[in-house]
Amino acid sequence: MLHIPLLRPSKHRWYCPNCDQTHVTQEALPHIPFHPCAGLRGLSAPFVPAGTKAKVEARERDDYVGREIVQTDDAGRPVMSIITTRDEGQDCAVLAPMARGSATDD
Repeated sequence: MLHIPLLRPSKHRWYCPNCDQTHVTQEALPHIPFHPCAGLRGLSAPFVPAGTKAKVEARERDDYVGREIVQTDDAGRPVMSIITTRDEGQDCAVLAPMARGSATDD
């Protein structure tokens, strides 16, 4: 009988620079876990790999919201993106407005 060893993916340790949450994953595919961040007023923010110096910040929406359904923080301010800045560059999670539709009888 042939025995083939199964390799487990290594553990990835994560932290949030805005709150005290940490996270551990064991996933082989590229991934970035998110969490509801108290430091970003309850918004879903990405974790950063442990040992990486980074800044994660929410960018408030600059334009008029009108009747659009947008993501807001726990204070009710509209947010358009979450930006992660590291020495090697930036990542951006865009919080696009929700589409709205209606149907009429003809």
